[in-house]
Amino acid sequence: MSAEPNFLHEREFSFSDKDFKLIREYVMEHTGISLSDAKKNMVYSRLSRRLRQLNIDKFSDYLKIVQSDNSDELGNFINAITTNLTSFFREPHHFDYLAKTIIPELLQANARTHRIRIWSAGCSTGEEPYSIAVTLREAIPNFQNWDVKILATDLDTNVVAHAKAGVYDVERLKGMSENRRRWFKRGKGEHEGSAKASSELQSMITFKQLNLMNAWPMKGPFDVIFCRNVVIYFDKDTQRQLFARYAELLRSDGHIFLGHSESLFKVSDRFRLIGNTMYQRTK
Repeated sequence: MSAEPNFLHEREFSFSDKDFKLIREYVMEHTGISLSDAKKNMVYSRLSRRLRQLNIDKFSDYLKIVQSDNSDELGNFINAITTNLTSFFREPHHFDYLAKTIIPELLQANARTHRIRIWSAGCSTGEEPYSIAVTLREAIPNFQNWDVKILATDLDTNVVAHAKAGVYDVERLKGMSENRRRWFKRGKGEHEGSAKASSELQSMITFKQLNLMNAWPMKGPFDVIFCRNVVIYFDKDTQRQLFARYAELLRSDGHIFLGHSESLFKVSDRFRLIGNTMYQRTK
């Protein structure tokens, strides 16, 4: 007998191949995320917490609740499956290029409207959009004369709430320069170990829950889209559909940034590679 069946028998809950297949299909249907066989243990671990909290013994019973029309469990199900790993100024070359190349170009191109729009798609707990906000504050002279807005969206309602609150452990800020840390206000007393994004940053950002597989309420055009470490979870057909939709929301020469292991090779011909995981719309 193989090791896997033995391991399964030792588990707290019954978790059959049929259960995993149904979960994979439901995740794909509602999020576009493609779960490989290698994710089986991860799925079990994350969803087991929900079974305990709901006092349910079987995954099959849990899935019936998730699929029920009058249940609120679908949101918890999606939140448990999605992965949220991020940090401030992650992949710093993106922010350098934004500050030194894209912003100066936009200051000229948008001189009449004084309008700049950026979308952080898959914003997680907010480190990315706040990093974008700091970069814009640093790079735009006479910032008060510009209409600058950042849309930050994520599938996971819990991380969107965290991001909107803008409160972080001070340890998360250690990688920033002292000049950048000034945009975060240190807590006092019982909040001494935390820091909160300043009102200047928070006023720039609108946080919303959004499933990328559903209709998008925003009209654009966006000057820049950050979609980093998101599409790695999608299959190629879903990626092709997604980037076709991104292209329609970007200005004709707008930019899109991907994660370090993502690429548009054989995914979209509407962008050209201009640097490490940085693309510009061409058509």
